[in-house]
Amino acid sequence: MMNIDSILHLYYEEGSALLDLLKVHSEMVARKALALADAARLDVDRDFVWNAAMLHDVGIFRCDAPGIYCNGPEPYIRHGLIGGELMRGLGLDAIAGVCERHTGSGLTAKEIEAAGLPLPHEDFLPLTLEEKLICYADKFYSKSGDPRAEKPFDRVRASMAKFGAGALDRFDALAELFRPQSKA
Repeated sequence: MMNIDSILHLYYEEGSALLDLLKVHSEMVARKALALADAARLDVDRDFVWNAAMLHDVGIFRCDAPGIYCNGPEPYIRHGLIGGELMRGLGLDAIAGVCERHTGSGLTAKEIEAAGLPLPHEDFLPLTLEEKLICYADKFYSKSGDPRAEKPFDRVRASMAKFGAGALDRFDALAELFRPQSKA
């Protein structure tokens, strides 16, 4: 099993409010992702899902989001790209993909360009089942407010709708993919 703490300690100070918040958020996402996989009766790499969910937001420390203890120079929307660079630097390319593709319900090059986001004009859409699972689970937990409180589905869906039809369609497709299956 990967030592998540040793990786996080490369970038975060032990006992810091930001590290504590990141760990709580990431664990909630990891637990939700695995519960969704179980309910939908999906065969996923459970160790990978846990590890990638625990590291999906590793790049937030370089971002400017003081409300969640982030005092870096970069816009928050870049946290996935930053995390991807960090994970690739450690040889964790598959986890880098999760970092880069978990924002929203994924982002298309067209959406990035239309919104003027400070990201490369390329698609950042979750590709693998595990990437999709973590992307979807992440939408149910926020780092602002109570990081342990799961957002209701309707609230998450309404928040995705604010980003346009494409984002909502992708979210709905993820919801269908991870719909609980009856035990046959």
